[in-house]
Amino acid sequence: MAVDYRLIGSRIKARRKAQGFTQEQIAEKLSVTVGYISQIERGVTKISLDTLSNIGTVLNVDIAFFVSGVTVSQTSYLQQEFHQKYSRLSQVQKQMLAEFADIMIKYK
Repeated sequence: MAVDYRLIGSRIKARRKAQGFTQEQIAEKLSVTVGYISQIERGVTKISLDTLSNIGTVLNVDIAFFVSGVTVSQTSYLQQEFHQKYSRLSQVQKQMLAEFADIMIKYK
């Protein structure tokens, strides 16, 4: 699976704007240039995990958000994923899943 740096950059940009930061402020906090932040946000440069982590710290979000679009702290992310998978099942498969869930609940 290829890393989509453009998507990561757009998530960084959206989060930065939602937090009310300018590129200049982020660059200053990270001791990098504004041009580098711009390149990251446009997906022009490959961002290191260390830099991604530092950006996450400044923007108060886990780096998983930048990669996947959800944070581990979001309680609904598993429900969303499950719903997407569930919607692709046939009626017979849905019934089997419901029966399996009943067994799991019974023996928890």
